[in-house]
This record gives sequence, C-alpha cells and structure tokens, in this order.
Amino acid sequence: MSLQSSLTHAINQRAEFFKQAALQQTDCFRVFHGTVEGENGLNIDRYGNAWLIQTFHQTLTEQQLAQITEVLNAHIELPIIYNDRAKRNSRIENNLADDFNDFACSEQVIQENGIKFTSKLRHEGQDPLLFLDMRIGREYVRANSQGKTVLNLFSYTCGIGTAAAIGGATRAVNVDFSSFALAAGKKNAELNEVADTCEFIQSDAFPALRQLAGLKVGGRRGQKLPKYPKLAATQFDLVFLDPPRFAKSPFGTVDLINDYQGLFKPAMLTTKSGGTIVCCNNVAKVERQAWLNSLVRCVEKQDRSVSSIEWLHCHEDFPSFDDNHPLKIVALTID
Repeated sequence: MSLQSSLTHAINQRAEFFKQAALQQTDCFRVFHGTVEGENGLNIDRYGNAWLIQTFHQTLTEQQLAQITEVLNAHIELPIIYNDRAKRNSRIENNLADDFNDFACSEQVIQENGIKFTSKLRHEGQDPLLFLDMRIGREYVRANSQGKTVLNLFSYTCGIGTAAAIGGATRAVNVDFSSFALAAGKKNAELNEVADTCEFIQSDAFPALRQLAGLKVGGRRGQKLPKYPKLAATQFDLVFLDPPRFAKSPFGTVDLINDYQGLFKPAMLTTKSGGTIVCCNNVAKVERQAWLNSLVRCVEKQDRSVSSIEWLHCHEDFPSFDDNHPLKIVALTID
C-alpha cells in the first residue's frame, strides 16, 4: 500500500473517533501511527490548529511530503509542521519556511477533554509539550483525584498534575528536573485556573523521591552530589510514576529494563495505605506480565500488599500489534 493510501485508510478508520473527539472538546490526537499503520518511524498528529509530522527513521522526500499534505488538506486544511528527527539523537534537523517556522515556535493552546494545554511545536527541547498517548493516564487521574493528594513524578509539562487538580485534588505536586518543562506546567495550571492546587518542584527525581519516602539520599559511587531541594517525608493518596527509558545523574540511574524497582520502591513508599500508584513503562521489549510480577514482589518485600490491579490501555488513535502497546500503564492499589 502506498503512503498516500495508508494515510487515507488511517483517517477513514478514525472517522468515528474524530467525531467523539470533537464532542469531548479534544483537538489533539494521533492521525497516523506509522509503526503499526505501514510506515515505520512516521507519526502524524493533530495539535490544535496544526498538523505535526515527525519522522524518526527516514527523512521524507519532497514527493512524500506533498502526498501527505494533499491527504491532510482534504481532511482539514491546517498549517503543516514537519519535524525531521531521523538523524542525531532524535533532534529536529530540518529548516522551515519563515512563516511556518514562526508559527511552529509560537505558543498555541490545545484542548483534551476540555482541559487546556500550552503547545509549541518547536522549542528548546525535542518532544511536543504534551504526549498524546498518555491521554488515558490523564483521564484516569482526573477521574480518581477528588479530595486526594497527588504526586506526579517525572512530570514533564505537568499534564497529569493539571488533570488531577481539575479532577478535584486538594494538592498536586509535580516533580521534574527541567525548568523549561515546569514553566510550561505552570502555564497549563494557569490556563485551567488550578494554579493554587498545583505545586512545582525542580529536582532530580532520586533525592526528591527518597526524601518523600523517608529514605537517605545517596548517589552513584564516586559522584559528588549537587545541591537539591530539601523535602519532608510525605505520603500521597495517588502517585504517578512515568520515568524516561534511561537516564543517569549523580544520584542514580533510571533504567526501565533492568532496574524499574530502583524508582518504584521509594515511589511505593510515598503511597498511603489504601492509596494508588500508577506505573508506566514505555519500553517495548519489557514483557507486560513479567513487569507487573516484579512490581508486586517489590510491594510484598515491604510487607505490604496489592489489593487491586487495573491496566490502562491507550486509545484507538494509538493502535498496536496484537493489542500489545509498547506503553504499559498499570494502577496498583497498595494496602
């Protein structure tokens, strides 16, 4: 099937989804998920009043870009931003015409289920300011935050924390190392008039988590520890843990394949008895059931128990092979 045909088929398949999205005040979603829909490494999303095309393996030819443009314009005519990330470190490599570049670098406002989010399709980072496949996580948190305290770890632009505040949380604490991401998170809270509920802590996750869990802050062998915000031991009703695949800092190593427990244990200790911890793992090679089993064993080693397990599945605009999406999200109630 040609690229043009694959994209047309994907849009036709989503016809009912698009109708529901409009009814639910959602104007940001995936239109073409190339890995599953026929063009590996090509993603096409709608972000509010723009189409965003991203390539991760192979740069589009001018002909391919023209074909995509023709199909998208036939659906809804919007500015089209192409971010080519097929080369070094997934960074955007291509230039845009001046008017499109000005648009891509300007702040926009998008909506998901009526929640407003700031959007900028080109900025000092690499990824868009809202991860669209995490919609189900934001929906879960919004529906389960009434009257609760919420801890949002690796918060990025604080979509989870914003959803928690809108859902009636009494306190939503967002932790991230990036001042840029937290600034966007503050904008999101302001856009939705929940700034009084949201808190923002710029910190490496390891010292923040270990302090909140009442554990000693340590570091990697031979590494001098930089300064970090001092936090009191605190437990929360709902904890959201969404770490990156791999990252190193003087305080520790984030490794979702070999050592998820290094983060999960202190995060679980910050979860109140009867509370919920939502865990995310976006590594395709990590097997779902084996990962869950390791989480349950970690809970039991702390003489606690898991009283309920709920898997959260990505929406239909993110299709997967055999319903086995690389992004795994599970909500565990911990007693």
